[in-house]
Amino acid sequence: MRERFIIFLIGLLGFNSLVKAQQAYFIDGYHGGVYGHYPMGQTSFIVQKLKQYPDWRVNLEIEPESWEVVRQRDPEGYSAFKQMFKDQSVRSGRIEYVNPTYAQSYFFGTSGESVIRQFQYGMRLLRKHFPEAVFTTYSAEEPCFTSCLPMVLKSLGFSYASTKNPNTMWGGYVSAYGGGLVNWVGPDGTKLVTVPRYGCEDLQPGSTWQSIAWFNSRDYIGKCLDAGIKHPVGMCIQDAAWSHGWNKGPWLGQDTAAYYCPTAYKTWRDYIQNCSNGSTGDDWHFSQEDVLCSLMWGTQVMQRLAREIRTAENTIVQAEKMASYAKLYRGEKWSMDSIDEAWRTLMLSQHHDCWIVPYNRLNGGKTWAETVTDWTRNTNQKSQRVIDQSLKLMAGQRRGNKIWVFNTLAVEREELVSVEVPSSWKGKDWIAVDNRGVESPTQWIDEGEVTKLLFRAKVPSTGFATYTFQESTSRTKATFCFERMHDGRCRLESDLYSLVLNPSKGGAVESLKVRFLQDRELVDLGNGRSFNELRGFFIEKNSFLSSTEQPATIRLIEQGPLLMKVCVQGKIGVHPFVQTIQLAQGEPRIDMHIKIDWMGDVQIGEPGIEFKTEDPRKSFYDDRYKLLLYFPTEIESPLIYKDAPFDVCKSRLENTFFNRWDSIKHNVIVHWVDKVAGDNSCGLALFSDHTTSYVHGEDFPLALNVQYAGKGLWGMDYRIDRPTEFSYSILPHQGNWEQCRLWTRSEERNEPLIATLAGDISLTSASFLSVENDAYELSSMYYEGKSLYVRLFNSLSNDTSRKIAITGTNLSVKLVELDGRTIETLLVHEENGKSYLDLAIPQFGIRTLRIDSNEK
Repeated sequence: MRERFIIFLIGLLGFNSLVKAQQAYFIDGYHGGVYGHYPMGQTSFIVQKLKQYPDWRVNLEIEPESWEVVRQRDPEGYSAFKQMFKDQSVRSGRIEYVNPTYAQSYFFGTSGESVIRQFQYGMRLLRKHFPEAVFTTYSAEEPCFTSCLPMVLKSLGFSYASTKNPNTMWGGYVSAYGGGLVNWVGPDGTKLVTVPRYGCEDLQPGSTWQSIAWFNSRDYIGKCLDAGIKHPVGMCIQDAAWSHGWNKGPWLGQDTAAYYCPTAYKTWRDYIQNCSNGSTGDDWHFSQEDVLCSLMWGTQVMQRLAREIRTAENTIVQAEKMASYAKLYRGEKWSMDSIDEAWRTLMLSQHHDCWIVPYNRLNGGKTWAETVTDWTRNTNQKSQRVIDQSLKLMAGQRRGNKIWVFNTLAVEREELVSVEVPSSWKGKDWIAVDNRGVESPTQWIDEGEVTKLLFRAKVPSTGFATYTFQESTSRTKATFCFERMHDGRCRLESDLYSLVLNPSKGGAVESLKVRFLQDRELVDLGNGRSFNELRGFFIEKNSFLSSTEQPATIRLIEQGPLLMKVCVQGKIGVHPFVQTIQLAQGEPRIDMHIKIDWMGDVQIGEPGIEFKTEDPRKSFYDDRYKLLLYFPTEIESPLIYKDAPFDVCKSRLENTFFNRWDSIKHNVIVHWVDKVAGDNSCGLALFSDHTTSYVHGEDFPLALNVQYAGKGLWGMDYRIDRPTEFSYSILPHQGNWEQCRLWTRSEERNEPLIATLAGDISLTSASFLSVENDAYELSSMYYEGKSLYVRLFNSLSNDTSRKIAITGTNLSVKLVELDGRTIETLLVHEENGKSYLDLAIPQFGIRTLRIDSNEK
């Protein structure tokens, strides 16, 4: 009898374990906000449903600015919601804020610093409304992911994340991986416990926007259990838009026959801590190529907003650094309100809706794209005003012939810089003289009504140098050669390169020899495509058209001792284009610009595909049919590398080609993509002034997306309505991307030297901060209160400790997290008016220093 009872107990325990193993969970909540969509009664509605369904849990992804509007227009709902929000405990708390970013950015297409500020500004604003808020898990309903997030989230105090976005996959999704929990391993090695899109979480058949996890169907949970996932969870963070009909409260409804039972609603933190294993030994070494996004790359509206956002990103970080100089050296008051507002409008311009539905009208007014123009204009205006005020304070009124040159990077630089000078100086020859009496030639540059002098400046790390313009008695000879050869081709010679352009082939580059690579030829002369060729499929012509099919005119527009620029004027079909190619003395980067004036309505892309929402095949997916700029190179066994926020990704792709929603590949160029020989003997880096896509394959040369025009997401017609215009650059190099310091070269392009005529030259040269061997990048430098925050990034594989020198003494330097928590107080020693400390940063890691003066 006793034995039978024991067997009964064992059986009962086994049965209970089976029941427990078959429990399913669901993550419900709301996504949106006043910029996207958030009806004014939504907050009261959520409160009502939370009271009606005591077992319901809500995970929020609501734009932080929404709550001030709610407070004013729905005060009762706001007050009741605040009361319910106060309980942030893991088990009994019913509301978790899972995406506190300011504007729900996609992240994969912006700078790393923008990723950080999205969280910092968003969390700061949310805590004004919800002081009790605890940010534990990051989750998003759109593909708002990038590889560096584990590092950023951990430093902000997050413990968990999820890479699911089952119900809003129009713009992409993350690779499927694993089951249950995984450790999302970022590029710097940081691990974050994460619920992934499971390996068994297939894309929904018959859909182009969902995975099977969107509703906890019996089929989905069955697949999870069959895969050995003991605690399966589905998710839908509902669109907070009643116009979509998503106003029923609990997403699964009350019809238990429609979904798997038993299913329990949970907040993410409750699920991970109390319903799952809570930890895992499965390390997912996440690559940026696990972020699979398919936005409307190449369309004019995307080009325009991406360029505007890139310009604003670059300008605001320079403004912060220049304002820091003004405060450090002149005691200027920190422009907090201006800088905060500049960041605010930049962050709003990075909202995912700007990128995926740029044609939608924002609250019935301007389109998202038009509003991005307004937002980024505000950022640029405020940032430029801060820069101008800092220049004025540092250098005095613009008079005389003295020049201050500022370097906002943490590396010593020697490169060309231009400075605006009085128009009365024209017609004279000038030289620039540094504070040691070393002379440098100058060159006149005309930019519309502005008169500028160009010269080569050497400026210390994170600091400035001063020069003096003096009239010269002898004209400096040009160091460049522009030659029209007997067969009509044109040769361009500089100290670093020899280029041959063929006007009979649309001005394509027939030869590019690199002097510092022993005159190695980089152009693949046997390729079917030409270097710097424009080519795409024009649907009205039912054929590919190329710029090489018609002759072009090549003319010299700038030539001097420092810079040479040529202009190529040609046609692709009936459409005229202008390309410029610029070579600078001592500068390995070759800068280019393109402008195409379209004649009439044009469609470019893969033909013959009728748009159907449910059809995974779309014409805008296959970049090979879009108008491309080609760069065929003689590089053997090539490898592809590309940058991402605080990351460099080695491509695992055989090619970037795809033509279906269910087979998306990562083909995004943020700042640069690099094609390097397998033996690291040479490479060619391609830079873009905006986030877009690139193309590459075994038998397909590296190419940059220039133009797509046709049907896009939701059947919208992405039309050509103005000229296409942007800048790009190429950089031949020796070694791989790391050995040639490609990250630094990109930062130099983003943050050029800043020069101004000066009325005060009492300070001749200074470096506020320098890093041993220029090992780290200066991501940002700004003040909060009396504390100076300096954020450094290490792109290099050498993670040994580096010595950092800071001008000044009696300083307290702390290593802090992104949320302000102190990690440690660093040991500082002083010598000759400087403070020195040692700091080690892993590759692709960031470290933030808080610097305070101990002076009373």
